[in-house]
Amino acid sequence: MADRIDPSLEVEGLAFAYPDGRQALFGVDLVVEKGERIALLGPNGAGKTTLVLHLNGIHSAGAGRVRVAGLPVTKDNLQEIRRRVGIVFQDPDDQLFMPTVAEDVAFGPANLGLKGQELKNRVAEALTAVKMQDFADRAPHHLSFGQRRRVAVATVLAMHPEILVLDEPSSNLDPASRRELADILLSLDVTLLMVTHDLPYALELCPRSVLLDDGVVVADAPTAQLLLDADLMRRHRLELPYGFDPSVALR
Repeated sequence: MADRIDPSLEVEGLAFAYPDGRQALFGVDLVVEKGERIALLGPNGAGKTTLVLHLNGIHSAGAGRVRVAGLPVTKDNLQEIRRRVGIVFQDPDDQLFMPTVAEDVAFGPANLGLKGQELKNRVAEALTAVKMQDFADRAPHHLSFGQRRRVAVATVLAMHPEILVLDEPSSNLDPASRRELADILLSLDVTLLMVTHDLPYALELCPRSVLLDDGVVVADAPTAQLLLDADLMRRHRLELPYGFDPSVALR
């Protein structure tokens, strides 16, 4: 009998209220299998960011539980959880603060104790994955916005995460940079959870989408099926770009 492989993510009955009493999540359930690519959709204020910040212990559940690859997200496990769940924030400048690209990518693994050739190999591997290996010695602030976002992805990949979480990865990218990043993300062997308002990007990258609104999961379905539900989209304030037809994904 084969050993059971734990899902990359299990969220069960997750509820959370902010200190001012505002309830942000109301019993969220979500299972993400290893290697899945899932888009987390919803209008502003739906609870998407609040949910994501539970995945690496920035927020602590008021009720329910979160497990990453079978490991509970608890205070005792935070160091390992934060290695396993890598979050790429919307603004890459929130993650890039070292003098060179290589030093930024090395920062996390070095804090885990990697050094010498092993650390150099980890940095080279991560930069190659995002096609930024020729920029290792450059200062991040000399790069284009799209290049900085790819380096931000590399800083997370260097930690060998179980889950790569991306917050609005396509925002502020020109069409060429948007395409380059999509190709990179599709090539990665990692579980991916993408928070986005870019519905065509969600359709291209994520076979499955989860729609969150008012702190609850209101839909969990194949992305094309969800985007073709005009009534669902309207009720939850989601809107496709003019002329975009999600049914092309079904042909």
